Amino acid sequence: MHETQYFTKKLLPLQPILQFKYIYMGFWNKLFGNNSEQKVGGMEDFMTLIRVYFQAAMAADLGITNLAALPDLRVFKSTLKVATVNNKLGVGERTRCKKMLKEMYGMEDEFFKEIDSSLRKRCKKIQDAQTYLLQFQGFTQEIMMLTGNLMKFKLRLPGFMKKALYTMTEKTVNDIFNKNDFSDPAVLKSIVAVREYNRRLGFSQKWVTDFVYKVVMLAKKEPKPAQDEK
Repeated sequence: MHETQYFTKKLLPLQPILQFKYIYMGFWNKLFGNNSEQKVGGMEDFMTLIRVYFQAAMAADLGITNLAALPDLRVFKSTLKVATVNNKLGVGERTRCKKMLKEMYGMEDEFFKEIDSSLRKRCKKIQDAQTYLLQFQGFTQEIMMLTGNLMKFKLRLPGFMKKALYTMTEKTVNDIFNKNDFSDPAVLKSIVAVREYNRRLGFSQKWVTDFVYKVVMLAKKEPKPAQDEK
């Protein structure tokens, strides 16, 4: 069994805590007509590893030692038997998680550098960690729902047209951050929320584009019911 599959299966008891992720994941699966059962290395695994990276970085930078406060990191560490480095929680776990995200999803070093920079500027003490994670939760939920709403049929371009899809994602993200003449009140409300979340988190448009594009591409690869029935 692949180590990520083994790890994510261990997260099943934590689903009530992590329920927010299914809000927009269900939306994307519905958009592409995908089966609800996801495969190893898919969108759900990606989001799980992203949360692990955030929690590992927080543990390392803030000196957090209570694994109960970091549920994803706790399961990641125990399931994959990641050793504690220099008696400091988060150091070895961050390195292992980063390696998995780079190897499985092709994430670049700059992607992680922005996360680290955002955390160090905004999480000065342990009490800041929970607030930050809640803000990131709200941000990812809003940005993915908004992107799906604005791109609509463009998302149905075949997966091999990666360059075109990235360009469209880049333009949509730019509109979200800079365009002000949307007519739909619901879209405007969501845009205001995304901008406010990102003002607090401090990610660049390039980082947001790369994040959204990766989720889009993973969503397109999720298995469809017809495929599983064959």
